[in-house]
Amino acid sequence: QMLAGIDFIPAMIGLFAVSEVLRTIAAGAPPWETMQTRVGNIFRDWGGMMKTWWRQQVRGNVVGTAIGILPGAGADVAAYVSYAISRRFSKTPEKFGTGHVEGIVESTSANNSSLSSAWVPALVFGIPGDTITAIVIGVLYVKGINPGPTLFLFNPQTIYAVFLIFVLANLLMVPLGWLAIKLAKRLLSAPRKVLMPIILAFCIVGAFASNNAAYGIIVMLVFGVLGFFMEENDIPIAPCILGIVIGPILEKNFVTTMIKSDGSFVAFFERPIAAGLGVVLILIWISVLVSVLRQRGAAPQGGGSAA
Repeated sequence: QMLAGIDFIPAMIGLFAVSEVLRTIAAGAPPWETMQTRVGNIFRDWGGMMKTWWRQQVRGNVVGTAIGILPGAGADVAAYVSYAISRRFSKTPEKFGTGHVEGIVESTSANNSSLSSAWVPALVFGIPGDTITAIVIGVLYVKGINPGPTLFLFNPQTIYAVFLIFVLANLLMVPLGWLAIKLAKRLLSAPRKVLMPIILAFCIVGAFASNNAAYGIIVMLVFGVLGFFMEENDIPIAPCILGIVIGPILEKNFVTTMIKSDGSFVAFFERPIAAGLGVVLILIWISVLVSVLRQRGAAPQGGGSAA
């Protein structure tokens, strides 16, 4: 079963849900008073919040649209990348991970915008942008409609139907989303010692249902413990999820390129666009390594002066 790879769904459930359950158990299941007050403040200051974080919303929309156009990336990758960008450019990054609204606004904006942009590769090239568009492409083939450039020529009514549905969906999202948040707020009235076992039971059901095998539950538990220790040591979880999602895609394309080029790495730099992207990627890696080395070099000096 491990030779087939690590399933994304049980790993994500473990990293985000099970790790939170373990953290709550370790903290002794504290009450929800602080969270209830925070949710209430969000509803009372809705307009002020949007005026304050409009830059994060616009940036999240741009990042989500750009990532959603990439085949196979999906809303999850867009949300994680946007959250990381928001934390990097935030004036108060230490508040992230505590329910700070800034990161939530930007990541959810990216999540929503990527859902619509994922239809670009699905309709134009017939390549699924995420899981939803992959299902839609299968339905189109069953109906005798081939997604691709010819779809715009021979079935334009389908394209207009998609546009109209997205307009209606965005109009309905505001009242339905508001109602869903109001109803979900009532969950905070239940004590954590009652709610956490229920959440864990749903996690087990979801991990099992992903492949109808107990192996998914094992993966979920392993990644739950891993996520707990990662967050306890201030190690971000989002890069781990990105590695699980993008890793197989990167590996597949890398192996394909190596086979076509007879094992030569020069193939990545033969064309101008590929060479430009390769140089930018190398510079990004070097800049990250240099910043890490500088931080490590400056840490002993700061500790010595403080002492």
